[in-house]
Amino acid sequence: MRVIQRVFLAFPVLLTALWILGDPGAFSGLNGFFAWRNVLMQYSGVLGIGVMSFAMLLSLRPAWFERRLGGLDKLYRLHRWLGIAGLSITVAHWLLAQGPKWLVQLGWLQRGNRPPRPLLPEGSLQQWFAHQRGFAEGVGEWAFYAAVVLMLLALVKWFPYRRFFQTHRLLAVCYLALVFHSVVLLRFEYWSTPLGAGLALLMAGGCVGAVMALLRRHLGGRRIRGRVIGLQRQPEIGVLGVDIEPDAGWPGHEAGQFAFISFDDAEGPHPFTIASAWSGEPRLRFLIKALGDYTRLLPGRLHVGSVVTLEGPYGRFTFEGDARRQIWIGGGIGITPFLARLQALGSAPDGRDIDLFHSTAQYDPDVIARLQREATAAKVRLHVLWDPRDGRLDVAGIVSQVPDWREADVWFCGPGGFGRAIRDGLLRLGLPAGRFHQELFEMR
Repeated sequence: MRVIQRVFLAFPVLLTALWILGDPGAFSGLNGFFAWRNVLMQYSGVLGIGVMSFAMLLSLRPAWFERRLGGLDKLYRLHRWLGIAGLSITVAHWLLAQGPKWLVQLGWLQRGNRPPRPLLPEGSLQQWFAHQRGFAEGVGEWAFYAAVVLMLLALVKWFPYRRFFQTHRLLAVCYLALVFHSVVLLRFEYWSTPLGAGLALLMAGGCVGAVMALLRRHLGGRRIRGRVIGLQRQPEIGVLGVDIEPDAGWPGHEAGQFAFISFDDAEGPHPFTIASAWSGEPRLRFLIKALGDYTRLLPGRLHVGSVVTLEGPYGRFTFEGDARRQIWIGGGIGITPFLARLQALGSAPDGRDIDLFHSTAQYDPDVIARLQREATAAKVRLHVLWDPRDGRLDVAGIVSQVPDWREADVWFCGPGGFGRAIRDGLLRLGLPAGRFHQELFEMR
């Protein structure tokens, strides 16, 4: 989490530094409101297109950057933050452009005399840019309106995922229009500075990301087909077990990783954690909780023989670390990555001392019995807490059961609020932040 916070804060600082280096006299000799407004228009434009370009680059899912951020879930969290920041900056940029016009029309602000425009060499690139200014302003304004609507829809949870999947790609079109707007309206002198070179690289990469997004392509794991070979319904806990046989090309996976699965091309891919260890046999197991309209309808739509599309594996929730002591915490369906790890340890122990806490609001004796058998085979101590009977798991319950918790790496998968409560409680007691590992994955 700290890594993506540092990147999120450092990126606009870097852009600001490049802008100041490119125009060190930007704030000198400014006289009047409109002079300040023009400078701030350039600055907000640089920040806005820079942040949006970075977000578009991340949509490519670059593997080298995913590794440095700590997983695709962290990359998507940074992508979301950048999207919100880009929306905020472009709103400020739009207000700087339109607000003074409204104030002049209302008679609350007096427009000063515009300085004469310099004569530009006939046929030069700079002259061509100058001739395109009016068109670029109009393109940018309408792209801004469309982008605001699409970004707000992406942030609204009740907007159906299927519609989100269909509309979110349109942001790529808006981005390409805003790149044209920025290239034309950026001060021409900036292009010969490090700022111009940096923006050119960012926008070029962003344009590649936008085109690939429109084509539904990226740099991540390859897509392969698969076939459903088994379905197990667990109605007591609202879970559907799905066994899939991937076609040739699945590279294998580590316990704790996830894959994107498309059961329906119109719906688009959804991320699901792989619940089985990889033994070389072409078989993947997924546990799908009925948490929304799409997942609730899957038991009636899927059947043995259904063809699906797989993509992956992704994720860094892979139980690595130097500590010989580990504490695992699975909340509800968050038990899934630990099931895969239990299977892996059952065939290849790693010598770690492990306690697994499973907190659940729904109880199925057969499911718990299978979990206990796998934990025993993996030599992992299992603690099951059924909320109606035992209350919800808290930090006090963990430290009382694991006296040497300070020497442990903690791996959590479950509801976000539950994870924050456990993390904050353990950190207050002295657990180093780097020892707490949590999936942050959200598609929107």
